[in-house]
Amino acid sequence: MLQLSQLRKPIAAIAAGGALLALVGFGLQGVQVDRNLPRYERTSGVSGSVKSVGSDTLNNLMTLWAEEFSKVYPNVNVEIEGKGSSTAPPALIEGTAQLGPMSRPMKGSEIDAFVNKYGYEPTPIRSAVDALAVFVHKDNPIKSLTMDQIRQVFSVEGKSNMTWGDIGVTDAQYRDKPVSLYGRNSASGTYGFFKEHALGNADFKSAVKEQPGSSSVVQGVASDRFAIGYSGIGYKTADVRAVPIEGVEASPENAYSGDYGLSRFLYVYVNIPPGEQPSPIVREFVKLIFSQQGQQVVVKDGYFPVTAQIATEDLKKVGAASGN
Repeated sequence: MLQLSQLRKPIAAIAAGGALLALVGFGLQGVQVDRNLPRYERTSGVSGSVKSVGSDTLNNLMTLWAEEFSKVYPNVNVEIEGKGSSTAPPALIEGTAQLGPMSRPMKGSEIDAFVNKYGYEPTPIRSAVDALAVFVHKDNPIKSLTMDQIRQVFSVEGKSNMTWGDIGVTDAQYRDKPVSLYGRNSASGTYGFFKEHALGNADFKSAVKEQPGSSSVVQGVASDRFAIGYSGIGYKTADVRAVPIEGVEASPENAYSGDYGLSRFLYVYVNIPPGEQPSPIVREFVKLIFSQQGQQVVVKDGYFPVTAQIATEDLKKVGAASGN
């Protein structure tokens, strides 16, 4: 089983290590859920309420999972709050949330704060796979971007007031136009992941229009012909286009293989004391995530499902086994 230190690596490194095996099929309709995942079945002893605090990127996913959960347990209350990944660790530490969705791994300082309170580390659940996309307006002619170009465009390492011509666009309607930048705020895990893996931890330009949510980034790019922005692939609309990076599309195949450089796991963190199990409601919510129904929700929301292997590994963390 992968250790927490390994889970902090970008998904490309994890995939190269064999954690993402080719167990998920790709049909004519796109990605398919691993047939080895079980269907979720109702169990007894599940009652009360559960709260999720964390990632905006996972806000839709958590809501859809909550809807599925409520179909099985109509008397259970699930509350979802998605203001950014950085809000998850404090909520878990303070006990105001039982589920902490994050679009990036916890930072060392966040883990340390949790350990200082409880004496053990939080438990990461790899709930889905995302290709963090760089979006442009659907009419933008740019074919591909390199990581260096992305760093030059978004970070202070590049010149200010870059034009589309500076990054290779020769179309007369675009080449002299300034690149309009859209991004997330610093509370966002997507902001942190993009800064680390796309910008090499360089600071963002002050010209980046920071948005409170993933959907607002995409809406900004969709309404601005000369815009570029980054967001999870699940927020893609018909009005924007995900630009290939280093010539590699943000596709399921490239995310699983690690060939797409901004692939990542989407996590749900939980608080489980060593040798103990979480509450029945938390355990069953995680089991639903790793079921056929739960991973079909992942596909519905535009992300990529995890394999049965990953489900089995992470279900053990909550005292459950795939199929039980």
